[in-house]
Amino acid sequence: MFFHKKQLMAAVTVDEANPRFAQLLLEQFGGATGELTAALQYWVQSFHCEDAGIKDMLQDIAIEEFSHLEMVGKLIEMHTKNVDQTEAYKSTLFAVRGVGPHLLDSQGQAWTGAYVNEGGDVVRDLRANIGAEAGARQTYEELIKLAPDTGTKKTLHFLLTREISHTEMFMKALEALGKLTDPMFGNIPPDSTVDLYFNLSTNGKDERGPWNSEPTFKYIADPAPKG
Repeated sequence: MFFHKKQLMAAVTVDEANPRFAQLLLEQFGGATGELTAALQYWVQSFHCEDAGIKDMLQDIAIEEFSHLEMVGKLIEMHTKNVDQTEAYKSTLFAVRGVGPHLLDSQGQAWTGAYVNEGGDVVRDLRANIGAEAGARQTYEELIKLAPDTGTKKTLHFLLTREISHTEMFMKALEALGKLTDPMFGNIPPDSTVDLYFNLSTNGKDERGPWNSEPTFKYIADPAPKG
């Protein structure tokens, strides 16, 4: 059962409508890393999560993402309202589709369920979610740089901040499972190659770091095929 409160989660203000920027905002409405994708991803993941606490967190964040979708939709509506006679409006997707948000990305590609990343294992899903939040945060940062007015920037800054908050929540959930830094999950243990680093790019200097050094990894400087 769902209830919708007509008040937005945070204030949405636009100082001056800009339909070209509204088209860019579609990225976070109907795009691959947009709010609809996140909301459905976390909601679907919650159904196959057996940990009661993490299940509740996934559902809470999913509903918040729907709230963010509403805010982005409102921004797009405000940036396209009463500007349909301008040349700027006529140069956008809205000239054909009409004002307000649509389930398209900024290039006109329709939203698809293929964007939703869920796989039935809570560790795998939480790690996918960290990547999803990183993608959304990066998009919001670029939108803030391009935003034409202060009101829009403030709204987008709130949304960017919440992406960071969600990332932290997913990381804490992984930490609670003891899987924040442990790459192993599932029931099948790895074979004996798990601690080997193969140096397979040999042009120029071979770089070394904790990703290919003791005590975690044995560095194979000149690996030979054994198949």
